[in-house]
Amino acid sequence: MRVLGVNAVFHDPAAALVVDGRTVAAAEEERFSRRKHGKEPVPFSTWELPVEAMRWCLSEAGIGPSELDAVTYSYDPALAVERGPGLDPAWEGLRKTYVERAPHFLATALPGLDPERVLHMPHHVAHAASAALAAPGAEGGRAVLAADGRGENTSHLAGSYSEDGQLEVLARQGLPESLGLVYEELTEHLGFRRSSDEYKVMALASYGEPTMVDRLSDRIAHRGDGLIVASQVDWAALAPAREPGTEPTRLHADLAASVQQRLEEVLLDLLGWLHERTGQRSLAMAGGIALNCVANSRIVRESPFEDVWVQPAAGDAGTALGGALQTAADLGDKVEPMSGADLGRGWSDEELAAILADAEVEYERPVDLAAEVARALRENALVAWFQGRSEFGPRALGHRSLLADPSDADNLERLNRVKGREQFRPVAPMVPAERAAELFSGGPLPSPYMLFVHDVAPQWRDRIPAVVHVDGTARVQTVDPENDPLTARLLSEFETLTGVPVLINTSLNTAGRPMVDSPRDALECFGSAPVDVLALGPYLVRRSEKGRT
Repeated sequence: MRVLGVNAVFHDPAAALVVDGRTVAAAEEERFSRRKHGKEPVPFSTWELPVEAMRWCLSEAGIGPSELDAVTYSYDPALAVERGPGLDPAWEGLRKTYVERAPHFLATALPGLDPERVLHMPHHVAHAASAALAAPGAEGGRAVLAADGRGENTSHLAGSYSEDGQLEVLARQGLPESLGLVYEELTEHLGFRRSSDEYKVMALASYGEPTMVDRLSDRIAHRGDGLIVASQVDWAALAPAREPGTEPTRLHADLAASVQQRLEEVLLDLLGWLHERTGQRSLAMAGGIALNCVANSRIVRESPFEDVWVQPAAGDAGTALGGALQTAADLGDKVEPMSGADLGRGWSDEELAAILADAEVEYERPVDLAAEVARALRENALVAWFQGRSEFGPRALGHRSLLADPSDADNLERLNRVKGREQFRPVAPMVPAERAAELFSGGPLPSPYMLFVHDVAPQWRDRIPAVVHVDGTARVQTVDPENDPLTARLLSEFETLTGVPVLINTSLNTAGRPMVDSPRDALECFGSAPVDVLALGPYLVRRSEKGRT
């Protein structure tokens, strides 16, 4: 079966293609349009169809729209609610009408597509499938939690997948109660962008103390039956709103820490209930809540589940993949786990050389790229690392990355300045999978998708200070030489030169811009930001000495 999955409802429009149960391609529209989350700078384009992402997915597989067996849209208008606390009837009615007409919009965007082949799938079912069906196999099935701000009329789904891919829903949380919406409201109150900057609140929480937990315990709670209380919170009674652009205060950090702790406690209670109901040893998670790597790590340590897998594209973009996987399974295909997050666009060496020549950029092709880049990093260069297919999801995982030496503590401030980020935000370490346990503990290893935090071993904290967060943790990415031999060799070469088997890995982009995806994006970023070296496939582009940071 050939199934195209589409997300184009709230934000993060994306497309994914599954052929005979195998994920062939997946990409977010922002990588093509260069509008972050599919809504910036245009404020109300949240229903943007992922036209370019859809067309690229089909082109990657060499098939046309008429050859698709199904197209799955990850929102079911039959379940939508138009009235209720916090809902604007006119806005919700417009959303529902748009989704009902989506088959015709899709047929216009993909000439030859039969609108009758477009299926609507409940938002949280698509999230759940993106985790449970894409995860490495678990004998006997696995429990699943899909939790975010909201879907059609719910904010989370808890259930269990059988080994043959059948979902049993055990709890659906109705609106307006929502852990995700509470966190979004906090994000806005703290002066960040809701549905976009929640990860900044998580980072800020590390600078505070959970002094307000008792005042939140009756507002954010698990009822004991897989359902929650997540009521409207009077944030101003806890801390004044922060004006965007001003420095957060200690009170803001304490509020962030308090809500973060309460979120973790409620998730642990909910998952304890889910484990009792399912008896499963394995858990899969998706939805925006599953991008909270601090909560994920506590779930690994303290929940009764022995194995926890989180979808790397856990946000709404991932529902495109989940919808396609679930539909493929429903149509009888045996669905394969994801092979990795590198599901986006890639270019051949010849194509990259032609683009460099067309741009009239001086470049070289070293005999040993990894060794040459390692030498540049040893000299404290910032390196734009563009290799293979781009990542699906919000994390740079060694394909569209900005790399630096972690032993220079000033590189944290330097990178945050280059990227236009707040100085309280951490950067992540990249480490060979076989070496990770020597440096990091307290979280699952290997950790290829940067979705958990780990404690940094005391003897290493002074050796890699740029990647150690204020609380002594780091969001680790492990690199497997079988899956990414070039990046693994780079780490090995850097260790040979410095004795440190770690590199800083942050996404290759600047403030307000989506992650670099194409070679032209990479050249534009390299030309506008103070980056010293661009490794574009096997080629190196160097900045002149006077342009060095």
